[in-house]
Amino acid sequence: MKQDRKPLRIAVIGAGIVGATTAWELIKDGHDVTLIEPGEPGGPQAASYGNGAWISPASIIPMSMPGLWRKVPGYLLDANGPLVLRWSALPTMAPWLLRFLAAGWTVEKVEHTARLLASILRDSPQRHVALSNEIGKPDYIRRTGLLYAYPDRKAFADDALAWRLRKENGVRWVELDAGELRRREPDLSPDYRFGAFVEEGAYCTDPGAYVAAIVDAARTRGTVLRQARATGFVVTNGRLEAVTTDQGRIVRDRAVICAGIWSKALTEAAGDRVFLASERGYHGVIASPAAGPRLPIMPSDGRMANTPTPAGLRLSGQVELAQVDAEPDWARVEILVRHALTTYPGLGARAGLTVDRWMGHRPSTPDGRPVIGVASASPDIVHAFGHGHVGLASGPITGRIVADLIAGRDAGINVRPFAISRFA
Repeated sequence: MKQDRKPLRIAVIGAGIVGATTAWELIKDGHDVTLIEPGEPGGPQAASYGNGAWISPASIIPMSMPGLWRKVPGYLLDANGPLVLRWSALPTMAPWLLRFLAAGWTVEKVEHTARLLASILRDSPQRHVALSNEIGKPDYIRRTGLLYAYPDRKAFADDALAWRLRKENGVRWVELDAGELRRREPDLSPDYRFGAFVEEGAYCTDPGAYVAAIVDAARTRGTVLRQARATGFVVTNGRLEAVTTDQGRIVRDRAVICAGIWSKALTEAAGDRVFLASERGYHGVIASPAAGPRLPIMPSDGRMANTPTPAGLRLSGQVELAQVDAEPDWARVEILVRHALTTYPGLGARAGLTVDRWMGHRPSTPDGRPVIGVASASPDIVHAFGHGHVGLASGPITGRIVADLIAGRDAGINVRPFAISRFA
């Protein structure tokens, strides 16, 4: 794209973390921005509302790893595992699943993905601190560090590939023995006797409210919120004329697709093909817990984020591959709660806990990379979706990249590996 010398009329489709940060960056650049979202910004319809709240430069390890294919039969049979495949989803998800397994088939492929994710995550805590200060809400981001807890050093060594990839991509951590772990986290079960503490990590105290605050700040500077559902585009001779919605056309010069799991149909309307699946995630928030972590903790045996928030102890995790419109399986939340009861014995019994439940759709590509770049039908349409497990962490840099693409500036990182053309 050439450098634009005057403000553009830009539609940002979707008001999750990526849409919110994109609107913020574009309004800072002086554009006329309309944010299109059928629900409330920061509402429970968005994946960013219910994630684990972690903002971690260590989150560069893709879901698909070497040898994962051997575990697929077990995932189909084990209803209590951290990754579940619904039998009914297999026929429609097979193309995505095969590419997902292929993406992690070799160590070399995983190393490549980790390097790419590191390019957009390495300074994510700093970017969120800066953003929260810009919008006048610094308390939403806490830079306390993030803790990975293991039963022992051997269990940590079993994750050697993941930690090697982190080290090679600049992630640093402090190793904690049983005594230091107890001192820092007295409520943690003594069954955990080793920890890896990522000091640079941060977390968000309320992702939904944070996203809403970003949108509010953008609206204060002139962004217009249109509560509508985008359905497609009017493109003539390769140039965007309007975004079509269920409330009528919105005439715009540019459009950015940030609609999460609902981006697939819009991507097709923009002339592209994408493999996008819902890695359905769940959370349970235990109100007024009697015990719990002081810092965000990820127990290695549960692969779930345990995050202290003002609303309570947020237990977030689980990956369920199923159709987008399938009913939630609330047993997934009970698995999170049961694990927390053993991780923090002082929590007491399940009967005494008040748990708020949520299920949402992580928009995930099979290769673990988001889709960022221009569309095939028109250079006036930009893709910015498919962030999977790292949407919250990578929101600010994605917004900045989109603004740079639209302005014709150098984004500072190589964005070609994130282009939609990789699915052609």
